[in-house]
Amino acid sequence: MMDLKEQRKIKEEVIKYFVKAGIFLTSEEKKNKIQIVDYNTGNFYQMGLAMVAFVNVPRYCGKFIFFFPGQCCAEHWHPSIEDKPGKEETFRVLWGKVYAYGSGEPTKNIKAKIPKGREKYFTCRHEVILNPGDQYTVGLNEKHWWQADHDGVIALEVSSQSRDEYDLTTEDKLNTVIY
Repeated sequence: MMDLKEQRKIKEEVIKYFVKAGIFLTSEEKKNKIQIVDYNTGNFYQMGLAMVAFVNVPRYCGKFIFFFPGQCCAEHWHPSIEDKPGKEETFRVLWGKVYAYGSGEPTKNIKAKIPKGREKYFTCRHEVILNPGDQYTVGLNEKHWWQADHDGVIALEVSSQSRDEYDLTTEDKLNTVIY
């Protein structure tokens, strides 16, 4: 578990990146809206992310997604919950570069550096390289994952309602915690 001191440190670093990128966050967002997604791997800066949801209502969601340099998220998908379909999402890069992986023809030599020992849990190998202004859409129940380039990345996510606590990962034993 990540302690409060580490959470505060990460949130302060995230704010610095938003300032560097020229993306304004309100005082309320800085204080109460930055969420940290940790997979409890013992290396957050390798596998994790931060996000700031500025709207999340039953019909739609808007949030900023942030990855530190070289950081990736676990391969995951957004399942249907009861009678509600899983999340569909479109990411648009605002700052930095990200390698996006989803369904499609596998790319021969992907740019991402998959965390050592976890290669079998990153099955999506269709690579799309996204620079500022580029966007990528993930369909219903589509497995996907992302990794930031060496500078980190900030993307805008527009989606159906976000229920990240229900996301499923290819690596079953991961314990996804949102702070």
